[in-house]
Amino acid sequence: MKADLGDLNAFVAVARARGFRDAARQASLSASGLSEAVRRLETQLGVRLLNRTTRSVVPTEAGARLLEQLQPALIEVEAALDVVNSFRERPVGTLRLNVPVSAARLVLPRIVPPFLAAYPDIRLEVATDESFVDVVAAGCDAGIRYEERLEQDMIAVPIGPRVQSYALGASPVYLDRNGRPEHPRDLLHHACLRHRFPSGVMPPWEFSRDGEVLRIDVNGPLIVTAGGATDLAVDAAIAGLGVVGLFEDWLRPHFDSGALEPVVEPWWERFSGPFLYYPGRRLVPAPLRAFIDFIQAHPG
Repeated sequence: MKADLGDLNAFVAVARARGFRDAARQASLSASGLSEAVRRLETQLGVRLLNRTTRSVVPTEAGARLLEQLQPALIEVEAALDVVNSFRERPVGTLRLNVPVSAARLVLPRIVPPFLAAYPDIRLEVATDESFVDVVAAGCDAGIRYEERLEQDMIAVPIGPRVQSYALGASPVYLDRNGRPEHPRDLLHHACLRHRFPSGVMPPWEFSRDGEVLRIDVNGPLIVTAGGATDLAVDAAIAGLGVVGLFEDWLRPHFDSGALEPVVEPWWERFSGPFLYYPGRRLVPAPLRAFIDFIQAHPG
């Protein structure tokens, strides 16, 4: 049984986006055209692939199994077609990245504008996600994560600053009212603004100094989901609600303005910077190759 490649791509696009309108917008196609392509594919296969409601589109069991098998195959087809890009003077195509919010905020702003200026025929799509993502299954070419969250079968390329710090800050008003912690254990008696990962994990705050490592399980009046709600915790700290812990680069503008004051700074944890990762078992698309070459030529 032969199925039209365009119909298969339409099904994958709709299943990923969980809707015809979102899929049409992402693929620059019409929703009606995608709907007709999926209907044609279902008719040919003789099985329903998507359950459609007025609010959502969800793959059926058959659709989920087909999606699981199709995504790697279609990516390999795209990679094979992309070989002709090497014969162009400038690479053309779409580069899809999956990154945490911290990378979108602290790493990519220094890289994306000059990269796109250097490669005007490349379109960059960036999706944010705080969990480790199978970039192939997510329909992305590469992702950005930290070393401890990389799988062994991935190729990792340094991107952005090679050393970062986890900083703590609180407003001068809060510290004047509640005292200034001199040791990480003092934070057990302070209001601390924490974050929880989408997985449900709420890691303790880590500190190190002169070889001593501490993990403090602090408490406080506010817990936010890492990523999208992080700025709420920062705003709450500026308003005097408590102590916030975050990347130093994220808090640095507020330290410089005086809105926040560094807390237990000698104990701040330092760690290695992020990596761009991608599967090593497939051809590297020309837009991704151009991006890798660019970040290697412009480190930090």
